[in-house]
Amino acid sequence: MKTIKMALLGLVLIASYNCKEIKKEAKEDLEAIEAVASEQFSLVQDSTKVSFTAYKTSEKLPVGGTFTEINFTNSNSGATALEALNGTEFSIPVSSLFTNDATGTRDPKLLEFFFGVMENTTLISGVFKVSADEKSSIDVTLNGKTGNIPLEVEKTSDDRYTFKGVMELEKWDALDAVASINKACEALHTGKDGVSKTWSDVAVQAEVLLQKK
Repeated sequence: MKTIKMALLGLVLIASYNCKEIKKEAKEDLEAIEAVASEQFSLVQDSTKVSFTAYKTSEKLPVGGTFTEINFTNSNSGATALEALNGTEFSIPVSSLFTNDATGTRDPKLLEFFFGVMENTTLISGVFKVSADEKSSIDVTLNGKTGNIPLEVEKTSDDRYTFKGVMELEKWDALDAVASINKACEALHTGKDGVSKTWSDVAVQAEVLLQKK
C-alpha cells in the first residue's frame, strides 16, 4: 500500500511539473506573439531611391536615370510595410533629375524639351495606395493630369522593399513632350534602321526602407 501511495504521489508531482512547464511555454509563446503584433513599420524617408528607365531607337535601347530628391508627407506607421505606406504622399522636384551623362548635355535637354513643354512640372507628385486585396499602386500627377501606376512589390530584405511599375505617358497627355525630346535628340535617338524614335513607356522603380519600432 505504501508503494502505491508513493507512486501516486510521484505521478501527481510529475503532472504538476508538466502543467507548470506547459503554462510557462504558453506564456512565452503569447509574449512572443504580442511582441510581433506590437511591431510597427514606418518609412525611413531619406533612404528612398527613385529611378527610371526610358527607351530610344526602334531597338528600344534603355536610358536610365534617377531623381536625387523625394519628399514625403502624411506618412504613417502600420503592422505591415504596405499598411505603413498606404496613403503616404510624395513630391519629387524635377530639378533633381540625374542621368549620369558624361557629356553633361542630357539632363538640361530633358528639363527643357521634355518637362519644360508640360504644365506644372516643377514637381512630380503622388500618393501610395494599397487596395483591399493588398495590391499596391501610385497615383501620379504630371502635366496637370493624375493617373495610376500599378506596382509589383519585391521584398529584398527584412526591412527593404522594391516597387516597380510602367508609366504610359499617354495617360498624362505627354505625347507632345515625347515628340519634343525626340526632335531635340533626333540624331542620338536614331537606330540602325535610320528611324529616330523615343518610346512613350517609362519603367519606374522605388527602393524603400521601413524600420520597425
